[in-house]
Amino acid sequence: MDTRIAVKEGNLLEEAVEAILVGLPEEGLSTPVSREINERLQGLIDDLYARKAFTGKKEQVEAVYTAMKYPFPYIILCGLGKGERIGHEEIRCAAAKGILKARDLGLKKVASSSGAFNTRNLSIEEVGRDITEGALLALYRFSRYKVKEQNNTRHIEDIIFVEAKGYTGSVERGARLGKTIAESVYLVRDLVNHPANDLTPSILADKAREITRSGKKMYCKVLAKKDMEKLGMGAFLGVAKGSHEPPRFIIVEYRGARKGDKPVVIVGKSITFDSGGISLKPSEGMGKMKYDMSGGAITLGILKAVSSLNLPLNVIGILPATENMPGGGATRPGDILRSMSGRTIEIISTDAEGRLTLADGLFYATTYKPKYIVDIATLTGACVVALGSHAIGMLGNNEPLKEKIKDAGNRVWERVWEMPLWDEYYDQIKSSVADIKNSGGREGGVMTGAIFLSKFVEDYPWVHLDIAGVAWVDKDRPYIPAGASGIGTRLLIQFLLDTASKNN
Repeated sequence: MDTRIAVKEGNLLEEAVEAILVGLPEEGLSTPVSREINERLQGLIDDLYARKAFTGKKEQVEAVYTAMKYPFPYIILCGLGKGERIGHEEIRCAAAKGILKARDLGLKKVASSSGAFNTRNLSIEEVGRDITEGALLALYRFSRYKVKEQNNTRHIEDIIFVEAKGYTGSVERGARLGKTIAESVYLVRDLVNHPANDLTPSILADKAREITRSGKKMYCKVLAKKDMEKLGMGAFLGVAKGSHEPPRFIIVEYRGARKGDKPVVIVGKSITFDSGGISLKPSEGMGKMKYDMSGGAITLGILKAVSSLNLPLNVIGILPATENMPGGGATRPGDILRSMSGRTIEIISTDAEGRLTLADGLFYATTYKPKYIVDIATLTGACVVALGSHAIGMLGNNEPLKEKIKDAGNRVWERVWEMPLWDEYYDQIKSSVADIKNSGGREGGVMTGAIFLSKFVEDYPWVHLDIAGVAWVDKDRPYIPAGASGIGTRLLIQFLLDTASKNN
């Protein structure tokens, strides 16, 4: 990320930039900034509303030329929607659409302020965070493999908050938090967007070590195949058998609290490419299966953020990283694997591989005697069918933990929808030849996948997040360009922020 964020004291309408961003609701002029602009431009904004050229609807944007009546040539009007509904998401979307309009115009230096947006229900600090997050997340591009685009792309160099006296400190805190979160999402999107030949399990482990070296209070350990064999991780190693790429079991620790404080453990599914194994997927769309390590990427993004924010928590990230490939040595349907927990697993489909890697990852998580365990995974196509591309499936064994995650999701608009974790679903994955089988068929796939995982967390508070429908988007959204979304990153960072706040 090379867009600079700055906060300064002054008058937004006297700032020498190329454009300013101003948020407006459907009700019209709502802030002193917008009213002053309208007056100096001889009722121009009123006229736009009257002609319905701009109506303030959510995600609507309009660039107005100032005819040199200000030290900036453009005012970019950003729709916020209905005034009573304006919250974090409306401000993020408005800032995102506004900054993209500025980029399309070829501008490089843009300013705004907390007072330029409707802040009726939010603190100044929150508005600073929301504008920063929305703008920076919208500007993300993955162009590593586009040499021509790298040399010819338009780019916003500076976003400046110009605040009244007494406001700069609060806005700066919010903007700093927003930028830290956006940087973590950039990391996640970059990792997921990389092709599988450039992001093998070994390369992912190297990336984890790099993040650890550049962070504070962070430690990294990577287990090789022989280490996993000693620990009895037969479920994870069963998935890895078909690939020529060696598996890596990656552990990243952040020690921000006292040594004896129970950690929050996050386990991220880290299948760097999923062919389906012997139960081969259809060729159409298989190239997208590089995204099957989204959970692991999110886990690294979260650890990067908690270190940057110096949160007073102990947080551990676990990434069981491997490819799922067919081959002469691959696990077959009908095989039986022994997991680290000792439970045996009958393989019904080798394309239900994520839960096998998570089984050993989750059981390893219990060795830390954690406060909470959260796993995040592109686990089931059934979740895509059930919830589409806007909601994260949530299941778990602890009501307070689920409520905390639900609240965090609502704050950052990475919302979760709870699905039932009822004992009746367990009947579908009972095996006649082993303790459990790895697939219960098509019916209730979200629930049977989660029930499988629940058998490996012992009695620790645990939540499973199925991000199969949201980890990749096919069309641009206001602050999520098409491709890897990073959804789940901001949710769990917010959850940890809330947890840290309540610990104090």
